[in-house]
Amino acid sequence: MKTNLIALSLGGALLCATAATHAQSSVQLMGLTDVFVGSLRNAGDAGRATVLNSGGMTTSWFGVKGTEDLGGGLKANFALTSFIKVDSGVQGRFVNDTFFSRDANVGLSGGFGTVTVGRGLAPNFLPSILSNPMGDSFTFAPLILHMNVPLFNGTGWTATTPSDTGWSNEIIYSTPSMGGLTVNAHYQVGEVANDNGKKNIGLNALYFNGPLTLTGFYERDQVSNPAVPNTYLGTTKADWMLGGAYDFTVVKAFASYGQAKADNTTNKAKTLQLGVAVPVFSTGKVLASWAQTEMTATDVSRKTFTLGYDHFLSKRTDLYAMLMNDRITARTTGNSFGLGVRHRF
Repeated sequence: MKTNLIALSLGGALLCATAATHAQSSVQLMGLTDVFVGSLRNAGDAGRATVLNSGGMTTSWFGVKGTEDLGGGLKANFALTSFIKVDSGVQGRFVNDTFFSRDANVGLSGGFGTVTVGRGLAPNFLPSILSNPMGDSFTFAPLILHMNVPLFNGTGWTATTPSDTGWSNEIIYSTPSMGGLTVNAHYQVGEVANDNGKKNIGLNALYFNGPLTLTGFYERDQVSNPAVPNTYLGTTKADWMLGGAYDFTVVKAFASYGQAKADNTTNKAKTLQLGVAVPVFSTGKVLASWAQTEMTATDVSRKTFTLGYDHFLSKRTDLYAMLMNDRITARTTGNSFGLGVRHRF
């Protein structure tokens, strides 16, 4: 009897240990803070603004992400992250931005790849930041300014990418890495009353092989983001881009080309971007990027050039300085500069 009790106790302990091993989980608080001081004037602005703003090189954010090992190579993943304006403490990127507009999702991953459900990245985001030396700077990166930032200064400049950098009500399937290639398929349920069948769909591909990066995306948009509830855009807008980078050690070169068009117009936006990142002093990089967008029907063009320096004090903290020149056909030229600090945690 005593032997049986010992055996049962050992068996129970082993089962608990096995369950604990399979249920190993981790939750991490993480984020990024970015603040800069400078003077901003985009093309067409009536005047210059002296600012202390958040998000000079990266939009500030914070949140939690976690995983649970379910055993057999299967994992559960979740992410809840929010944008914040560090200069003022105000939540979100802009007025009426949703709280978890960066990430709000849950999913499963394994040998089959990853399935994520909720709010996540739009197809355009990763290819655009991988194809230019200034990443996801919504203040100084020429490519991002042309693609994602409309101007409300009378120029009539509309962002060429018809959707937000994130989609709500989204299902994403990501393939496992296949020799350095990953493909992500995106589907956003419309949830638009009286407009059944309206949705957003898209695809992107990311390829990494040593010094070479190749990427591209296509998306077809009918639903607004990140507004709640979603609304129908009134037309179908589509855009695509091909881009990449190659690290020659002494210089890393970037390039991208894309087009965007809505069904209810003959106007097509064609955007070319070229850039370089040159390592200096072992802890710094000189960054330069130029983008040109041509509007085919209205004969309007925008040309933006940014030169900057990014200096890392550690793996998580860097200082940066940026100078930008921005021109739009028949509008006043804009010149901007900023000095900032960025910290990851």
